[in-house]
This record gives sequence, structure tokens and C-alpha cells, in this order.
Amino acid sequence: MSHRFSIAIAIVLMISSVTNAQSARDQFLKLIDRPRVDPSPKVDAPKTVEGFSEYHFAFFSEAGQRVPGLLIKQADLDGRRPVVIVLHGTGGSKESERPLLHALASSGFIAVAIDGRYHGERSGSGKGSDAYQDAILRAYREQKEHPFFYDTVWDVMRLIDYLQMRDDVDADRIGLMGISKGGIETYLTAAVDLRVACAVPCIGVQSFRWALEHDAWQSRIGTIQRAFDAAAKDASVDHPDAAFLQSFYDRVAPGIAGRFDGPAMLPLIAPRPLLVINGDSDARTPVPGLKECTDAAAKAYHDARAEDHFVLRLEPHTAHKVTADSEQAAVEWFVRWLKPN
Repeated sequence: MSHRFSIAIAIVLMISSVTNAQSARDQFLKLIDRPRVDPSPKVDAPKTVEGFSEYHFAFFSEAGQRVPGLLIKQADLDGRRPVVIVLHGTGGSKESERPLLHALASSGFIAVAIDGRYHGERSGSGKGSDAYQDAILRAYREQKEHPFFYDTVWDVMRLIDYLQMRDDVDADRIGLMGISKGGIETYLTAAVDLRVACAVPCIGVQSFRWALEHDAWQSRIGTIQRAFDAAAKDASVDHPDAAFLQSFYDRVAPGIAGRFDGPAMLPLIAPRPLLVINGDSDARTPVPGLKECTDAAAKAYHDARAEDHFVLRLEPHTAHKVTADSEQAAVEWFVRWLKPN
């Protein structure tokens, strides 16, 4: 094979890869798209404690969906600064991420968290995940919304719209980090929104397809067990199996085990900096399924000649949790790539 022919093949493959990536982004964005509305942001007066200013804010991400948020930064911070957004897990809230927000603010970032769909202030009760489970069951029955991951991706994209409006934000330095449910929302958002300059999905990266094929889905679905069981009852399924779970996913999060699965979406983040944090004993993100995702991502970073932009941090003897060391590694990753100082 001639050198010139080899170069031609490489160019064709590169163009094909870019086209496929854009197609996946376009398909996902089309799925979650909805009418844009005026965000009408409102920011409360700050509370300043021990050198940090804390703001409660809210904006509309769509009609009828007011998204509450928490923003923390050093009180004497001036100029445009990089931002790191933190997404909580199932049953959490923006307030549950306050310690991490303070760690990020201490490193010079503007640190932001929002309540995910049907969580925190958006749950009715302000705690737990009952409203989230109810919404997922409603989505299974009516298929009019996608509260299982996808709707929060939309909210985060609209959050970035709002942050770009602020005069203290550097729009070119926006990082995104999430834990568990928030980790899934992190890699989905970063895959389709190129404004995310740096991403750290924690204990969320996985292949839903692999789990279905290897009977390893029970722990993940356990986070929304009540909604899943009620959906099975609706379908008169006494013993829900992988086949029923596939039909459940098709209704509440279409494509999550197919064209929008981890191995398809994670590579779309390349060549932007990506740190994946998982535990080696996490039943919700089994290592073989995780590796399908990270192997695909590693290839994408290799092809982009950006191998140093991608790291998998696999914590030994660790189940579904983010260790203190991993949390510190995440902060250091953002410092390295977003350069707050």
C-alpha cells in the first residue's frame, strides 16, 4: 500500500468519525429539544461567610420548569473566572454538594450546583427522590418527558446559557462534574454540548447495553426500583427481566442502551479534557461495561492525538462512592485544565 493511499484512507476514516459524532449529537439534541423560553434569571442577595459569597439563583429552562441553583465563589474574586458545575446523584440536591462547591471555590473557581429534575426544591418536599420516581413512572405511561437523565441534560445546557450571560464568567472555561446519576448526565451533556470545556463524570460511566446482555442491571435499576416495579405491574410482568427493562428504557430514556449508550457517547467528548472516576467494585457500573466505554474513549483521544487529555481513575476496593482522594483529583483536574489562577 502506497504512503499516499494510506494518507487518503486515514483522511476518509477521520471524516467518517467526525460525521458519525455529529450525527449522534444531532440525534440526541433532536430527542431532547423543546421550545426555548426567556430564562428570566433571578439572583438573590448574597450571603458572605468566611470569605465566600453564596448566591441562590433561579431561571427557566423551559415553560413551567424553574431551575434553582447555588453559586459559591470567593468574596473578593474579580474579573471573569472559570466555572465548575456539579450535578448531584439520585435523592440528592444542590445543597448536598456544598462541601465540594467550597473546595472548588477555594481553588479559584465559581462553583455552581442546581437541583436536578424532581429533586431538591423541585421535588415538592425538598428531599428524597419520591417525586423523581413518580415522574419516571409517568414518563413510562405517557412518554411526554424524560426525567431519567435526559431532561436534566437540557437543564444543564440552559444553565450554561445563563452562565454565559453573567459578567463574572469566562464562557470558554466551563467545567462539568457529576456523581452517579449526575455522572451520567455529565458525560451525556459534555458529549453533545461543546461549550463544556472539561468534564469529570464520577461513578456513572457505564454501558447500559452490556449490563442488559450480562444480567448485571439490577443494581442500577435499584435506584428507581419503585418506578420500575410499578411499570412492570402496568405491563402485567410478574418477573421483570432484561427484555422488559429494554422496553422500559425505550420509553423513559430512548437510546440509553443503544445509540446513546456510554461507548457511543463518551468518545464524543474528545479531545476536551476528560477524567473518569469509578470504583472497581461498583455493581452499578460493572468494570467490563465501564471498560467498553473507556476503551472507546481512549481510541478517540488517541485518534485526536490528545492522549494526555483522558484519564480513567479506577479506585481499588471501592464500590459506589467517590473517595476523598478522587474528589481531590477531580479538583486538581479542573485546576490543571481550566487554570483558575
